[in-house]
Amino acid sequence: MKNICKALLLFSLITITNISYGQSKAVLIDSMLHRTNRLGLFNGNVLVADKGKIIYQAALGYADASKQVKLTEQYRFHIGSIAKEFNAVAIIMLKEEGKLNLDDKVAKYFPQLPAWANQISIKNLLQYTSGLPDVKWQTVKSDADNWADLQALDKLNFEPGTNYAYNNNNTFLQRRIIEKVSGISFKEFVEQRMLKPLKMTTGIIDPDDSALLMAKAYNNKLKQDALIYPITGWTALTLTDFYKWEQGLENFKLISPAATLEILTPFGPNKQCGLGGGNMEGGKIINHQHDGTSLNYQALLTGHTKPGITIILMTNNKQNNLYDLNRVIEAILDGKPFQQPKKSILANYQPQLDSLSGDQLLSLYNDLKAKHAAEYGFENESTLNEIGYYLLNKKRVDDAITIFDYNTKLFPKSGNVYDSLGEAYYGKGDKPKALLNYKRSLELDPSNTTAKAVIAELEKK
Repeated sequence: MKNICKALLLFSLITITNISYGQSKAVLIDSMLHRTNRLGLFNGNVLVADKGKIIYQAALGYADASKQVKLTEQYRFHIGSIAKEFNAVAIIMLKEEGKLNLDDKVAKYFPQLPAWANQISIKNLLQYTSGLPDVKWQTVKSDADNWADLQALDKLNFEPGTNYAYNNNNTFLQRRIIEKVSGISFKEFVEQRMLKPLKMTTGIIDPDDSALLMAKAYNNKLKQDALIYPITGWTALTLTDFYKWEQGLENFKLISPAATLEILTPFGPNKQCGLGGGNMEGGKIINHQHDGTSLNYQALLTGHTKPGITIILMTNNKQNNLYDLNRVIEAILDGKPFQQPKKSILANYQPQLDSLSGDQLLSLYNDLKAKHAAEYGFENESTLNEIGYYLLNKKRVDDAITIFDYNTKLFPKSGNVYDSLGEAYYGKGDKPKALLNYKRSLELDPSNTTAKAVIAELEKK
């Protein structure tokens, strides 16, 4: 009987495999995403374009924590830091109109700010190299509060242009400069000068809880976030408008190719700039990727222009797995094997991660691996890498190094994990170990342009 069951099971698996090979890319994507949604790993809206045409567009899950209202493609989502693209592009539009220069100092527009405003250029704001500290999120409740903090700030964290610190005071001042130069509010500028020309008819700036067709963010315990933001200027989008925005960038409908390069080129490797990250060749955008997180919203935009691929993922129930979903979708589009997404340790154990050391986190990881191997992505390097970068963003560099180092032992043939370890050592200031790991990364992945750039930089010193 057991042999008969085994034979039937084998036949079923072969049949399923054969059916899968015959399915279209859109059907495979749909099947994967619905399975992911059933597991509670994705609630949100998705758009996929291949060869320049939209092949898949869907809404999966619920619009709020009540789980009574289903999402539709007409719902808008906050897109987190991707909304910073609007102020970056607006700055460049004003520059191309001759109304400002990227070398202008902040003091030119706001002489009432302290002396540090004479040191910071608009370019520093775009590249997050201003030296400004972050917004005081615990106490700031309005733009006025943040202005008061900036006016009271006596010194910068570092000399502008010498280092990098990704934070929202850079964004805040960009938006205020746009208002000063244009003579209208940032909200009006986005609506009239950007959304309207691109025919983005459903975008909304700074929606509150009363906004119609606005997805509400909530956590895994079904606690819903209030739509209250301490500082203004955040654009929420539908799938359709998000796609129009990316097409507008790729086709240079608002700013020129040369100007686009200025906000696509970061201060250094593994850093962000106005458009997130990407590269251009021959005056054309080749790749563009940007992620954003706000409350329990997360979004990820990926564009590869040569094959005409655009992937947009937006969720109102953060699971920290959008890059995993993106990788699966790209594998399907490329006709490559893929693994179904699994639960994120970071999403499910974040409070514990905040209180455990690097070695204790590895104990938790191995305990989960022994007891729940089928639920989490232990076969994938991204599980630990995600935790490592979380720690890195929390300035826990030594704990991040512990995690990344262990990942190189689990996945010794992956250039990516050595790249991550190199980045952590670079952040710590341990240049010899950073160089060693970046070189190993490049050996394993000769296409790693970031590693090449960092190695060249480190070997000059």
